[in-house]
Amino acid sequence: MTTPELAPIAALEPKTKLSGKILKTTLAGALVDVGQTVPGVIHISQLSKDSVNKVEDVVKEGQMVDVWVRRVKKDRIELTMVQPLMYDWKDLEPEMVVKGKVVRLEQYGAFIDFGAERPGMIHVSELAHGYVKTPGEVIKEGDEVEAKVLDVDRKKKQIKLSMKALALAPEVEEFKPAKEEKRGHSKRSPKKEAVEFVEQEAPREPELTAFQIAWQEAQSKANADKSYKVKRAKSGLSPEQEAILNRTLEKRLPTGG
Repeated sequence: MTTPELAPIAALEPKTKLSGKILKTTLAGALVDVGQTVPGVIHISQLSKDSVNKVEDVVKEGQMVDVWVRRVKKDRIELTMVQPLMYDWKDLEPEMVVKGKVVRLEQYGAFIDFGAERPGMIHVSELAHGYVKTPGEVIKEGDEVEAKVLDVDRKKKQIKLSMKALALAPEVEEFKPAKEEKRGHSKRSPKKEAVEFVEQEAPREPELTAFQIAWQEAQSKANADKSYKVKRAKSGLSPEQEAILNRTLEKRLPTGG
């Protein structure tokens, strides 16, 4: 933005853009009228990005030029015709949001010129949410993009950017299990079904009546007495002893009544 004519010299900050008229050229540079109380001075090294051998090859007296403030002195304003960087290395910090133009695409990412000394690089994995095979699937050279600064390595002069960090993540649909088809019966809980399954696999034995229980006990005693007789027979009892034993056993056996 052009500074108003005769603005206080102290108000001029570095990188302020001005318009002025070339008053005089010298071997070392040129004098410029930028509407201030002191003249503006452009050194020959600040006339162009490329090397300049002769001042008149770039500017001539009476020519209108756009310049930027480099430094403000008491007796002069040092100017440049080389547009200054929007961001110096000291200005760059993680989490900053910058805007720039895509200047180069590589298989591994894209390079963005956003006004720093070096273009920032967006890795292919930081271009968008989801899988991206090549940068060309998302952007192309010349596109204006917005990105967030992830990391700044001043020693290596590397700037890592991310477009994904500014993009909203896609919504993930909540998983809903498919509903079971109705088959004309009420739903059963897994626990209830498990109990029923166990009952089917192991059916209960029918309960015995009191008479059946008594009969089983009598049969057990009879078998025990029979076994006892056999054992006694094998042991060599006398006929008299066997008679006594038989009478004893008959008294122990239950009657049919």
